[in-house]
Amino acid sequence: MKILPLLLAAACVTSAAVAQTPALSLERITADPPLAGRLPRQAEISPGGRWVSFLRPSQADSEVLELWAQPSAGGEPRKLVAAADLLAGAEQKLSEAEKMALERQRITQRGITSYRWCGGDDGALLFPLSGDLYLVRLSADGPRAQRLTTTPDAPKQDPRCAPDGKSLAYVQGGNLVLLPLAEGAAPRPLTTDGSGTLTWGLADFIAAEELSRQRGFWWSRDGRALLALRVDESGVAVKTRAQIFADRTAMTEQRYPAAGAANAKVTAFVIDTASGQRRELALPASAEYIARAGWFADGTPWLQWFNREQTRLTLTEFKGAPRDITVETDAAWVEVHDDLIETPRGLLWSSEASGRRQLLLLDRATGRRTPLTAQPEAVAHAVCVGGQGVVFAGFSDLGKRQELYLQPLAGGPAQVLPGAAERQWRDAKADNACARLLVSRSAWGQPPQLSLQTLGQAGAIALAGDAPAAELAAYANTPQPLAVMAADGRTPLNAFYFAAKGAQAAPAVRHAVIVMAYGGPGASTVNWAWGRDMPLIAYWQRRGFGVLTLDTRGMAHRDREFTRAHQAAFGKTEVADLFAAVRQLPALVPSVDPGRIGFFGWSYGGFLGARAMLDKTTPFAAAVAVAPVTDWTLYDTAYTERYLGMPGTDGKAPDYASAHLPSRAAQLSGPLLLVHGTADDNVLFEHTLRLVEALQNAGKTFDLQIYPGKAHGIAGRAARLHLYRTMDAFFERHLNTGH
Repeated sequence: MKILPLLLAAACVTSAAVAQTPALSLERITADPPLAGRLPRQAEISPGGRWVSFLRPSQADSEVLELWAQPSAGGEPRKLVAAADLLAGAEQKLSEAEKMALERQRITQRGITSYRWCGGDDGALLFPLSGDLYLVRLSADGPRAQRLTTTPDAPKQDPRCAPDGKSLAYVQGGNLVLLPLAEGAAPRPLTTDGSGTLTWGLADFIAAEELSRQRGFWWSRDGRALLALRVDESGVAVKTRAQIFADRTAMTEQRYPAAGAANAKVTAFVIDTASGQRRELALPASAEYIARAGWFADGTPWLQWFNREQTRLTLTEFKGAPRDITVETDAAWVEVHDDLIETPRGLLWSSEASGRRQLLLLDRATGRRTPLTAQPEAVAHAVCVGGQGVVFAGFSDLGKRQELYLQPLAGGPAQVLPGAAERQWRDAKADNACARLLVSRSAWGQPPQLSLQTLGQAGAIALAGDAPAAELAAYANTPQPLAVMAADGRTPLNAFYFAAKGAQAAPAVRHAVIVMAYGGPGASTVNWAWGRDMPLIAYWQRRGFGVLTLDTRGMAHRDREFTRAHQAAFGKTEVADLFAAVRQLPALVPSVDPGRIGFFGWSYGGFLGARAMLDKTTPFAAAVAVAPVTDWTLYDTAYTERYLGMPGTDGKAPDYASAHLPSRAAQLSGPLLLVHGTADDNVLFEHTLRLVEALQNAGKTFDLQIYPGKAHGIAGRAARLHLYRTMDAFFERHLNTGH
């Protein structure tokens, strides 16, 4: 699902003020400049190592991204190009397919939203904009933008340069197109059968949304061939989404594979870029999902694929006849990962077979496995492999902390890289030699900062990034870790508590609490990383609320037993843990009023919030559920079936029935606010409509807020501010911090 929680604020308006602290308003939280600063995104080290490139929000409008770069040897960052420089006042255009692709990547800004280095000489960057393709060439005279195509009405998707930088490929109209970069060269189609239901070289919906694969073709290292995926959606059921705007309704047809129904048929081919000849990479009929693909250094293509149940992940190479290198199995499900790197001692791979994810070396010829890491907690992912060993990110503090480590390929203990600290979160990208690391470091209340670190050397070069707004420090809210136990009475849960401030925090006054939780698999919200919701939590605190954030069993960053708690069970373990934590809270924080505890969640968190109120034993006084899944037969195949299995021909398999919210409508036991965007192509608006109808039929009253034309993230400054104010009023009525 990859619908990470969007933790939004709500609070009641009181006359309480925090002494010597500037007022914090919802308007300021959503305004420019952002309180966290204009944080760089999609930062990369250039292939030759001379630059660090990134997208940076515009000074004029933080919702518009520009392309920037900074010399890796030090020096000031410089703007390379902005969309306004190229569009000459014209409005930026996006096709529906492009909008959906951005939604899959959770990109809500406009402007230059993606880019890639072109070739290996650090001379040019490639990006799409408003239907066309552009290069920015770097020279001694400064950056120079070049428009490569002049047909904006035929959008070009996912452009990628060949390794030598002399040509590029992209997708147009469902077909792969080759464009030599020589002067006067014309584009040449590599495929011609693309249509409304058949595409070459793009990630299908399931791959992008549920398997974190955002691409559909890969250049061979010599640039002579493409490994390309062909996606046939003709057998996938059509969902007609009514994108309801204020002044019109646009009917959009979307091929959406709901649980138990047919998936897109995805096949893989090697295409010769000179002749256009293609060779299919044959997979067995049990290969339902292609999770990853690529090329080994010797020119052999490989695929990673799942069976439909996702209990088997197979790595297959195609050097002649297909040959399986290894098979990863799990009785519950196998987690997708990116840990496949060639090393002098074999293939670097990761596995949860030990009970927590660890790195191992895999003999490509025999499949023999040699354990490499032995971390006390799970490995997050491999970063790179070089002469000094394997750099990887790993968890500690029950998954609340992430650090960087260096593991010798010959074995032995891993060493934490310089810069470690108790309460922080570090991650990294690397250059091709794994000699320099682009390190991102954040902590609670401290937005991410980038630095360039040479492996084996002390010190680092600080890189671009606006300083946070000056007032952010005034709102710093250090979390108080709480010792909360799961409903089983033996499993510790990660929980942070943020104390109420102001008049409502007086010792003799009990205060209300807002619980913020996600509850679903694949995500974690309680950790020492920067949280974009930090200013919103601070707002709540200054309005007199305490705030509890909680990770229930089934969430990420822990061992296998913890993360598999959702097997055949949605709306069970996480609900039991949530209720147990809330009932423990007054004993842990005596100033909490147990009768005034509210809940807020988004997406899976929205499902959790609605489910919590559709329960006569709930400890919550009110809840807000944004974009909730209410009927899991409506959600997509790969995500839903991974956890609940197949729904059966009537959609009433027991695990689906027990998580079906409309059938619980009669149990609504308190105030519930439902929120949804009408153009949501992930959790379809139909989910909320089904629950609304069931609640009405049960004679239950509730609150409903819809956002015309908005997708799953309800993006846009005006819409977000309105949502915050709506929630403000809801919690004022039902939790009433002035009580």
